[in-house]
Amino acid sequence: MIDPVLLRENPELVKRSQELRGESSSLVDEAVEADAARRAAITAFETLRAEQNAFGKQVAKAPKEEKAQLVAQAQQLAQAVKDANHAATEAEAAFSAAVQRIGNIVIDGVPAGGEDDFVTLKTVGEIPAFDFEPRDHLEIGELLDAIDMTRGAKVSGARFSYLKGVGARLELGLMQMGLDRALAAGFTPLITPTLVRPEIMNGTGFLGAHAAEVYYLPEQELYLTGTSEVALAGYHADEIIDVSNGPIRYAGWSTCYRSEAGSHGKDTRGIIRVHQFNKLEMFSYIDPAEAEAEHERLLAWQEEMLQSLGLAYRVIDTAAGDLGSSAARKYDVEAWVPTQQAYRELTSTSNCTTFQARRLDIRHRTESGKTAPVATLNGTLATTRWIVAILETHQRADGSVVVPEALRPYLGGLEVLEPVAR
Repeated sequence: MIDPVLLRENPELVKRSQELRGESSSLVDEAVEADAARRAAITAFETLRAEQNAFGKQVAKAPKEEKAQLVAQAQQLAQAVKDANHAATEAEAAFSAAVQRIGNIVIDGVPAGGEDDFVTLKTVGEIPAFDFEPRDHLEIGELLDAIDMTRGAKVSGARFSYLKGVGARLELGLMQMGLDRALAAGFTPLITPTLVRPEIMNGTGFLGAHAAEVYYLPEQELYLTGTSEVALAGYHADEIIDVSNGPIRYAGWSTCYRSEAGSHGKDTRGIIRVHQFNKLEMFSYIDPAEAEAEHERLLAWQEEMLQSLGLAYRVIDTAAGDLGSSAARKYDVEAWVPTQQAYRELTSTSNCTTFQARRLDIRHRTESGKTAPVATLNGTLATTRWIVAILETHQRADGSVVVPEALRPYLGGLEVLEPVAR
């Protein structure tokens, strides 16, 4: 949720942000009107309640013969206070609904537009060249007996898979490598719940435009998370935390679930876009003044992982219309996938400023002693999809795959993944 004071005092700034996102600026006018109605309703309630308190004292001091008439007036006043309280509650709910339709305020410099309007910030590494026809990751995975989509579909349906043998070891190795680096950077590891309550899912902003991608269990009123970011953000909900000595950082390890609604026919082959995968997510709570610097640090840790794995990649500044409601800026890191002759997103990192913290009521104490929302940031440090780029980039003509040197200790020293004879 955006800052109500900013909405009230600088609605034009909020409108510009909406326009950059390609969304309606009229939502801002509606929210401003709802805020005015909310404040008026609260003032009316507080005025009547003060009048009621003063009248109660008058009744207590009144002579006995006057009390009967005054009590009747007090009862009428009590009903008026009750009605005013109800009106204030409704006005508060109407404002909350209106303001939650507005995305986070986009940070200056984020490009306008949609999915194709990103700006490339850097390109790193050499695009691999082969003296043979490269295989795609699924063909390699089947040669290694590492990926089994057929049985995944048999058991669970389309876009499910088994990672088997070296495939399972490769994913676990990636996750452990990422966790070791997160620990070195001061992150506390968490294995998070993958089912969360509606108020937590809504608080992180995932029930907006992308709600159709979220699995929901209506009888239990629980959502399956598509990223441990949700549970990590909810960890300190309704709390005042201390970030005076620097950020509080968590590394969340979890299985993730996404329905991939609206992606029919897109990346249906292999494990690029599946319904279930594993992920190690960095998450930071920090003083808002330090959020942009922390965003650069998260990006640097992601780049170090990709460079250690010998992957060619680029970093893009995602356009405002492709940010999602919570992010004020998002960097995507896309690795080169040889058989697609294209860069594909492997990881991203988002600066959500105070948007999620306002919705989840996560605060810190400022130097003045008052409380204010913290900033939250997130970024993926390892996930199942990375296997795609690793297999394709490091493949050899005979179907074997060279294990990146930095990853070998996590595979028991294994240097080459060899095809399995059948």
